[in-house]
Amino acid sequence: MPLRFTKQDHDRVAASIARAENGTSGEIYAVFARTSADVTPISYAVALALCILSAFVTAVLGALAGHAVAAVDLAFGQIVGACLLLALLRFVPRLRRLFVPGFLARMAAARVAREQFLAHNLHSTAGRTGVLLFLSEAEHYAEVIADDGIAARVPPEAWTDIVDTLIRAGRDDSLADGFVEAIAAAGALLAQHFPQDDAGLNEIPDRLVEI
Repeated sequence: MPLRFTKQDHDRVAASIARAENGTSGEIYAVFARTSADVTPISYAVALALCILSAFVTAVLGALAGHAVAAVDLAFGQIVGACLLLALLRFVPRLRRLFVPGFLARMAAARVAREQFLAHNLHSTAGRTGVLLFLSEAEHYAEVIADDGIAARVPPEAWTDIVDTLIRAGRDDSLADGFVEAIAAAGALLAQHFPQDDAGLNEIPDRLVEI
């Protein structure tokens, strides 16, 4: 069942961002993605590749055992197997992700995270202090992207616990709690390096976006 945010959850997350930004000049933004990749073409391609590979393995094993398999039999089996497998993927969508290599899913999620960072102008703050907290449900992927101003002072490993918090929230279906916890931790970390300045500007809306 897809994970959900209620209106109250959105309000909680927005309030947690406002609280976190009270102590820092950093700008925090949260994005939750249901999925980051269209797995249909990838899963079909991998399924077809497996059918081809299985035919090759069958031919080799048959030859080694002294029972050569006729080419026409291999081709027929390959066609039938491919049709059955593609039909299964067509009518049972949740199985498609089983045929998508993990690294491709992570690459897709990372790409979407960067697109969201730019789409919400987190690269355009006056002090280059935008921070994106991103979680993609289907890929079980989370990332914190910090703009150049923050990255110059805060090393990537400093965000590890926050990323773990987001991944755990997705796994345990505690999205709002996880984002609130992650935002509070991000705010505390930012306050160490980027305390609130006199201007106290709020350049980016305090909100969670679902895509």
